[in-house]
Amino acid sequence: MKGRIKHPEWADKGRIKVEWAERHMPAIGEIVKKYLKTKPLEGIRIGACLHVTKETAVLVKALQQLGARVRLAGSNPLTTQDDVAAYLDSIGIEVFAWRGETQDEYFEMIKQVTEIKPDIVVDDGADLHVTLHEEKKEIAEKVLGGTEETTTGVIRLKALSKAGKLLYPVIAVNNAKTKTIFDNKYGTGQSTIDGIMRATSLLIAGKCVVVCGYGWVGRGIAMRAKGMGARVIVTEVDPIKAIEALFDGFEVMTIEKAAEVGDIFITATGQIDVIREEHMLKMKDGAILANSGHFNVEVSVSDLERISVSKRKVREYVEEYTLKNGKKLYLLGEGRLINLVAAEGHPPEVMMCSFSNQLLSIIYIIKNHEKLERKVYNVPEEVDTSVAQYILKAWGIKIDELTEKQKKYAESWR
Repeated sequence: MKGRIKHPEWADKGRIKVEWAERHMPAIGEIVKKYLKTKPLEGIRIGACLHVTKETAVLVKALQQLGARVRLAGSNPLTTQDDVAAYLDSIGIEVFAWRGETQDEYFEMIKQVTEIKPDIVVDDGADLHVTLHEEKKEIAEKVLGGTEETTTGVIRLKALSKAGKLLYPVIAVNNAKTKTIFDNKYGTGQSTIDGIMRATSLLIAGKCVVVCGYGWVGRGIAMRAKGMGARVIVTEVDPIKAIEALFDGFEVMTIEKAAEVGDIFITATGQIDVIREEHMLKMKDGAILANSGHFNVEVSVSDLERISVSKRKVREYVEEYTLKNGKKLYLLGEGRLINLVAAEGHPPEVMMCSFSNQLLSIIYIIKNHEKLERKVYNVPEEVDTSVAQYILKAWGIKIDELTEKQKKYAESWR
């Protein structure tokens, strides 16, 4: 069956993009080589809700090569790369996604994914998982297992599990060391700054950048903004993370105080209403608001609309709001993920780490689903370690090994 895409004529353009990503994601190819003969995913139906990018294409192609039938929806209405969607559709992967979906269309495409009655569910944000549990329970009850890519999604799934309503085991790929450290910190750090620069064309150096949240994502953004010459302020609700930000060389204060001095505000918390009306009213004329959390709820767009007298689009991904007090604020990408709305998301090398975890976790579920309970699991340590080994091998990097004497020393108490 064919999916629903907007520009099938762009398939060749998408193919070239995907070939570029494949070249820079060699560990995926190494994993495929290992399992190509046995094809552990033969006959398996995989329902996926992911950002439809050239990097995602490398993952779903690998799943297809190992025998799976894949149906894919976008995990954000504004992040699908239509040429990539066209290419995937042309090689038999059922894609239900296009850039610029309405909210209703977005959820309708997710429902289309459930219609193949997936054996495995792969998600980024948990909208597919939640849809199955709320609206397609009879399908969810037969799912062998699933994976989750993001912090936001893992939080939702743990809440579902705590309520005793999770219907199948889920591996939190987001929590793997080879995902969190590299994807959240280095990937989001670089791609968020990239998205802001593409959206605005402005200089980062010399500006005061306020980073809301100092988890792995916030750490990466703060580090890259500092590297671009910005003065960086961090806001936090966790006292330990606040101290860490301070020791990393950043100013730490409340968002109420930071609102008065920031030039660019970037949310990265996974929480709702991080920047609200009372903060916006204190901001400088010309302040820029951007979000790098999964959902468009961190900057309260409803508050911004309410306190504004007018708005206009001044660049493709920049809306100018004129407030009742006469000041102007600039919202980037409708408050959605700026690194994917205005740029291309994480670099391929980073997504190689995440998607190697996805691929090996899916194979792990197929092999072990009968032993797994209906709860959220971390990526097994052996899978996490093997991802790093595949990556080093693909890059031609060798590292040292402990000698037998060193192994014994490490286990000794004397």
